[in-house]
Amino acid sequence: MLKNKILYVFVACSFILMLGACNTSKQDTNTINQEEPKTDVNGKNPDQEENIDKAEQELALPTVSLQKGDKGEDVLKLQKALHQLGYPITESSQYDRKTVWAITDIQIQTDVSAITGIYDEETMHILEKAFTKERSITPEEGLPLQEDKKIDDDTVTIANPYEILALVNKQNALPQDYEPTDLVTPNVRFPFVEDLPKKKMRKIAADALEKMFAAADLEGLDLFAQSGYRSYERQVSLFAVYVTKYGEKEANNFSARPGESEHQSGLTMDVTSPHVNYDLVIEFGETEEGKWLQEHAAEYGFIIRYPKGKEEITQYQYEPWHLRYVGIKAAKEIMDRGITLEEYLEKILPE
Repeated sequence: MLKNKILYVFVACSFILMLGACNTSKQDTNTINQEEPKTDVNGKNPDQEENIDKAEQELALPTVSLQKGDKGEDVLKLQKALHQLGYPITESSQYDRKTVWAITDIQIQTDVSAITGIYDEETMHILEKAFTKERSITPEEGLPLQEDKKIDDDTVTIANPYEILALVNKQNALPQDYEPTDLVTPNVRFPFVEDLPKKKMRKIAADALEKMFAAADLEGLDLFAQSGYRSYERQVSLFAVYVTKYGEKEANNFSARPGESEHQSGLTMDVTSPHVNYDLVIEFGETEEGKWLQEHAAEYGFIIRYPKGKEEITQYQYEPWHLRYVGIKAAKEIMDRGITLEEYLEKILPE
């Protein structure tokens, strides 16, 4: 009887031990299955691949050129990328002033061919390198984020004088110490031989001017460049002469106060021809050269900055000789619609 009890206890204990071992084996198997990553026939983890694809989509940079006033999905992609780099901008899908500032800041920090505030292929490659840590970009290192500074009740000093679409007029002045760093002398005709600063323009504008003059030459026209870059100090002297001769109010109808001259931006060139004795006069608009510019200047990124009939908006007299570089996209719309830079900027980016 005792032997039977012992045998019964032995069998029961053995059964319990075997049951425990099976449970342990199942748990170990489950643990192994949980730890082993899922793979497809190529040995890749689908979950990881999906996460990588999502990350790449989030960091996808636009492959089209973008500039102030543009809207849409490509602008949003750009803003998301800038935000990840630390730029405090709103992801609004509109290429607003802060987006212009961020791109300008990046361009100033790097060795781009032109500082414009426009997102282009060159800037795209810089951002790609920033995300792969091949290039370091620090927000505000090139251009601090700040508001326009109030000078008086009517005028501010603009915070970003570098952008191609910078508005310079009687309400928006350039900083006193602003001087473009990329001034060059375009290879075009001048009615004088002296190597003067007024021969210079910013390189992006100078290159466009050369192309425009070459096209005019093919048409048998006699365009001459007369006056480009003008420093703040030079404008002080020039305006003072006109004030002495005509009085300040009259002088300010055709000459800008210091800081308010587009010539300081390096994006402007006054042009003329022998048909008006190389002068800067309204009659230039009636010459073959003047008429050709009215029709074709926009093809090279230039506008007639102070057009006829828009004096109340520009607050300057009609100047058919005064060319301002704004880039081809903006120039075509401005010239085709017969509007001013003020009206264009108000349309694309209202306050």
